[in-house]
Amino acid sequence: MSDRPIDRTGGRTGDRPTDRPVESAVRSAQDIRETSRRLAGLHEVTLTGDHLPADVPRDAPRAVIGESWRRVLDRGVDPERGTDQHPLSVAELEHRRQKSQLASILPVLSGGLLPTADAAQQIMVVTDAEGRVLWREGSAPIRRMADRLGFDKGADWTEGVVGTNAIGTALVARSPVLVHSAEHFLRSHHQWTCAAAPLHDPRDGRLLGTVDVSGPAPSFHPTTLALVSAVARLAEGELRTRHHASLERLRASAAPILARIGGRALAVDPHGWTAAVTGMTPPDRVALPKAPEAGPLWLPRYGMCTLEPLPGGWLIRLGRPEPAPGPHPVVLDLGGADGPVVTVAGPAGSWSHALTPRHAELLFLLAVHPRGRSAAELARDVFGDGGRTVTVRAELSRLRRHLAGVLAHRPYRFADGVQVELRLPARPVELLPHSTSPAVLAARRSGAVVGPV
Repeated sequence: MSDRPIDRTGGRTGDRPTDRPVESAVRSAQDIRETSRRLAGLHEVTLTGDHLPADVPRDAPRAVIGESWRRVLDRGVDPERGTDQHPLSVAELEHRRQKSQLASILPVLSGGLLPTADAAQQIMVVTDAEGRVLWREGSAPIRRMADRLGFDKGADWTEGVVGTNAIGTALVARSPVLVHSAEHFLRSHHQWTCAAAPLHDPRDGRLLGTVDVSGPAPSFHPTTLALVSAVARLAEGELRTRHHASLERLRASAAPILARIGGRALAVDPHGWTAAVTGMTPPDRVALPKAPEAGPLWLPRYGMCTLEPLPGGWLIRLGRPEPAPGPHPVVLDLGGADGPVVTVAGPAGSWSHALTPRHAELLFLLAVHPRGRSAAELARDVFGDGGRTVTVRAELSRLRRHLAGVLAHRPYRFADGVQVELRLPARPVELLPHSTSPAVLAARRSGAVVGPV
């Protein structure tokens, strides 16, 4: 392992792989054996107590692994057998495959990874955002080895079931992860090495799943993580291209309809992305319900509207401007199974919006600082660097488009009179587990909601 100082904050979450120390170490068969031996020793020390060793800088795990081990220990995962698996039924597996956006980019993933994986005696695995294995391809002997680990289609490969592993840890860290040998929490996986990268919807950053290459530790090449990360970005680019093409088709079909409409109207795809407008400035996206239906509809930004179906989307006719409604109750749920969500009550019922990891961090900080935070204070809270105000202002500008009337600025805060209910996970260690912001790390480790750090 590297002798460099340990990054106790967990590193910065993003597309940059967090595993270069192991990549640079695994360069020869001798290095692999020595690294595996040291990792196995550290793994055993870790399991003898409730917490990781406090003063072993040479042998401390990499930050992403150390954080994962803490989560897994907190959940009580058995290092000998993990937690009981409940694989998906054949029907449920097929249903998830059909509704997954990743099905359309399987050729990109397979084309970029399978030739190398086969040559190196590895397998390629694609999961959904819940860590369920949807597809598994590659070397037949390695697939049989994976079967003995329960690493098959329909399996749950999250940290809470199989402990620290590239798929489950990448889902939490939201960044590419390499887990080598005894960095796996389960002893049965110590002869295994895997590299996984999260796959996001390029339109809004929503997590779609992971792509992973796995196999016996001795056959793993140090460049595998970089390859997996590059192919994941290539696949996301393909999703972006297809999205733009679908909007072009919708724009062409909606153009003659919009030309005949008096007043304000929009054509949006089924997810609310704007293809064309008339009589107004085009927004990037309109927040639609999960299951929109034709007829009257209240939208947080526009009030009462009328929804009409279009080929490949919806026509939204905006009604007369209404007096701006007063502040509404807000629920910020950071402990739900579906990820962080903010729910706002409106005159026609409540409306929910799934939050990106960064937006969840910012709303959490505003909720625990009701008097508000300046851009510099939020930059220190999130990045540990008060100079990154441009990034903070840009993210809050995006948030305010979805939460008009709910958020105020100068300083940034929830608007006067807004009642905010903050729902936290049952376990403090699971508070925004993807986050490496100093303020969130402090709240997570102290077990209490805290102020600025």
